[in-house]
Amino acid sequence: MRRPLKKKREWKADPAYKSVTVTRFINAVMWDGKKETARKVVYGALDAIKAKEMDPLETFETAIRNISPLMEVRSRRVGGANYQVPREVPQQRRLALAFRWLINSARNKKGRPMQEKLAEELLLATKNEGEAIKKRDDMHRMAESNKAFAHFAW
Repeated sequence: MRRPLKKKREWKADPAYKSVTVTRFINAVMWDGKKETARKVVYGALDAIKAKEMDPLETFETAIRNISPLMEVRSRRVGGANYQVPREVPQQRRLALAFRWLINSARNKKGRPMQEKLAEELLLATKNEGEAIKKRDDMHRMAESNKAFAHFAW
């Protein structure tokens, strides 16, 4: 018997940008429950984008949209063999992967404050460049190369 579906969480929009996506991103950046530190990092990055005379919320949403993967491969066992079956990524997972890739690519850069690294990665993602975009392209390439196994999708 399948387990019951979880209730979807209601998210409050953040006070500065009135965006639920920014709230979720702040929670993704947060480490050890230090939400105020995460808030400073995200708002600092968005302020750095604003300093370059760009709309920070629009830039952020464009970057997330560009990073979000459309297809992924899931492992499926058929007749004793494992196949990498390409599947469409659900919206919630798409957002979670985009956040994870963006944060990890910013954290992997060295020698500067996190808000500067995050702002740089956001700006690169709006231009379809950067480490997070490379992760998305790798995932799409895997899905494309395993297209022959799409008929195993469940």
